[in-house]
Amino acid sequence: MAVVAEIKRRSPSKGALAADLDPAALAQEYARGGAAALSVLTDHDHFGGSPDDLRDARHAVSIPVLRKDFTVAAADVCDARIMGADAVLLIAAALDDRELSDFHALATQVGLDALVEIHDEAELERALDVGATLIGVNQRDLVTFEVDHERAVRVGRAIPETTIGVAESGVRGVADAGSLRAAGFDAVLVGETLVTADDPRQMVSDLAHAGE
Repeated sequence: MAVVAEIKRRSPSKGALAADLDPAALAQEYARGGAAALSVLTDHDHFGGSPDDLRDARHAVSIPVLRKDFTVAAADVCDARIMGADAVLLIAAALDDRELSDFHALATQVGLDALVEIHDEAELERALDVGATLIGVNQRDLVTFEVDHERAVRVGRAIPETTIGVAESGVRGVADAGSLRAAGFDAVLVGETLVTADDPRQMVSDLAHAGE
């Protein structure tokens, strides 16, 4: 199971998680634990992040880095590239069909992978229609913040084998990662569980071997 390890200072639903974290040091711990990629929050108002967090993490490791932020304009895609990101997040629920298609094409044009985030089967079809090869299923409702693990398992089973499926949010530990792996997900994107762990390096390793 590939682990996308997140650098996240705070959460809208939980408040401060690790407000004083060192992005470079944490990125190195994640990489040493076997993380396949990083996810970095750059939004300040909701997550306490900044573009500097991404740059610091990017310079500290060689694994790919996702800019995990709300992409609502073409400029946001380009900004991710300028910051040094390797991938950008496109949330299907926040974009209409044309925006999703245009931003996905622009990401490819400027050399970024695009992780298209969905919540249900209808959004899965929209993601596939634009040619998405990286599809993230967010277990957390964007309005209520509640986690629906069973829905993620159901939607995960509908993702084609030719597409990389990433389970996002609400991965509380090895048991969750194991059940998501069994549902066909190729990766988990984990934030709170890692930034609050006593040993982030070991937690990444444990998640990567979940279900074996």
